[in-house]
Amino acid sequence: MADGLNEARAFRITEIMTEFQSLQYRIAEYAPNPSPEESLEEGYEVLRQCRAEARAVLVIPYPAELSQVPSGSDDAEKRQLQRIILDASARRFQSKKIYLRAVAAVRWSNARNTTLQSGKPLQQQTVLLQQANTNLRTELAAVTDARIYNDFRQTDSQAGYWLQDDPSLTTILNWIRSQAA
Repeated sequence: MADGLNEARAFRITEIMTEFQSLQYRIAEYAPNPSPEESLEEGYEVLRQCRAEARAVLVIPYPAELSQVPSGSDDAEKRQLQRIILDASARRFQSKKIYLRAVAAVRWSNARNTTLQSGKPLQQQTVLLQQANTNLRTELAAVTDARIYNDFRQTDSQAGYWLQDDPSLTTILNWIRSQAA
């Protein structure tokens, strides 16, 4: 049954996709350039993986059924807009997860570079480099699905966005799995 909210749904899609685009731009800015001997270090591997995953999210095909013009009824348009909100939410969710991992790896890289340029004795550098590796692993472990979803809900709510049709975390994760299959 038509509820008169299709314009709000269309606007919500714009909000979600704007953030998705912003996340993708920020991820693309992280282009590691390690020396060949450093390229296999954990943080640089994470950054390369993040960039590859971000590109993969961009090339996920848009579901064909969502590109068809609705049959003309408000109910058909409502269902289509809800599916687009789900697709956009899943892409934004994936990009945010990638972005948070990339930020952790950039912090690792910065700590590593600062330590190696500090001129401290080798023993002290080793301890600081190990600490940077530990911090990286801790930050990566903190990037959880629930954290990302709750952050979105909180920031979107604080921004006053209309969230009535936003999908649950379970729905987003199921959509992502279905697109990967």
